[in-house]
Amino acid sequence: CNKGYGSIAANSDLGKSLLSSARRLEDQDDDEMTLEWIADYSLKFLGCHHVVQFVNGENGGDEDDNKVFTKRLARFRLCPSDRCSGRGLGCNKGYGDYIVDLNEFAQAYTEAKRRRRDQECEMYLWKYCDCDKDNHDDDSFNEEYCEYDCFVDAGRNHCIDRNPYDDDEGREEEFEPERYMECGQFELKDDNRRHLEDAEEEIEYYLGPYCANQGGSVYLGMFTDETCTNFADEDGGRDTFLSLTGEELPYGKSSIINNDCVSCFREMDVNKMKELEEADDDRQNDEDEDIVNEQCEDLYQISGKCETLLPESAIDSPNENACSYIQGVSISVSESGIVVGRRSASPTANFFIVVLSMSFAGMVYYIFYLKQRLGTKDIQLNAL
Repeated sequence: CNKGYGSIAANSDLGKSLLSSARRLEDQDDDEMTLEWIADYSLKFLGCHHVVQFVNGENGGDEDDNKVFTKRLARFRLCPSDRCSGRGLGCNKGYGDYIVDLNEFAQAYTEAKRRRRDQECEMYLWKYCDCDKDNHDDDSFNEEYCEYDCFVDAGRNHCIDRNPYDDDEGREEEFEPERYMECGQFELKDDNRRHLEDAEEEIEYYLGPYCANQGGSVYLGMFTDETCTNFADEDGGRDTFLSLTGEELPYGKSSIINNDCVSCFREMDVNKMKELEEADDDRQNDEDEDIVNEQCEDLYQISGKCETLLPESAIDSPNENACSYIQGVSISVSESGIVVGRRSASPTANFFIVVLSMSFAGMVYYIFYLKQRLGTKDIQLNAL
């Protein structure tokens, strides 16, 4: 089924206008901002779309400095955690809508989920596994084996980084897709690097997230440029990655970002909980401890905002700097609860698209006309 909304293209002026709105920071100093209210909210991904930009060579640069690149933007919502749903738009009241660079969102989203997973695994280990070496007098007791066996028995394979029973010698380093939530150069293994160098021309490859399924999914793709604009092949770079590594590209067909609500509350560190338990202290958090996780805080500060529907209890002065742009992206929901949206064409966008289309058609016609004229002259000269 369709899961999202389509990409848009605009000229550099329009693209710069959109991005400046999306990336505008708060006018207030960070010290004056009160972000504790975000701890009661959760992130809900609403989709992404493309803005195609053309950058001219500046400072005396030549034509090689002219580049066309794709800027990808993610839209997300902060919903009250007690009312946030994985279906549809997450919530229908008391929320704020935001837009931010897709790379920033993908990195923050995956990091937030990883930290929550690690927190949950550490909590389970502490409460149910009894693998603390100090609690065992047997000299043959192995803490790593104990932790591994406990997670396996509980069916918590997501908590296992490695199998301590296996010999790590000669073990190849596993590919970590999380390293490429921002566009980055792909590091080939030595054998594959030598194979690539044997080719007539060495090609550098890059990995990064991109919008798929009309914007409702975010896949990892392979590209041939440092801005992750040009795919390495027609299948989002999956075929090229397979030929280079012999493996399927992780997240090449499955979305990096799903419909889950991701809480912005910063859970207390397990080691801190142990200290408080030993001290018979029932505090949930230290007064000086930040209760908003770092990922939500960073995303909030760099995003374009539309906080018209946030309650006064959350924020005194709602920011509406990106409302006009965000409202230009219409969103609907399928029967299965999946977000399905399409970029509604605003009059301004329509104007630029029409102008660009007419300009392109005129240029093609003019080239054809010149070619015909030059061809006629060549025939006349040959006849002489």
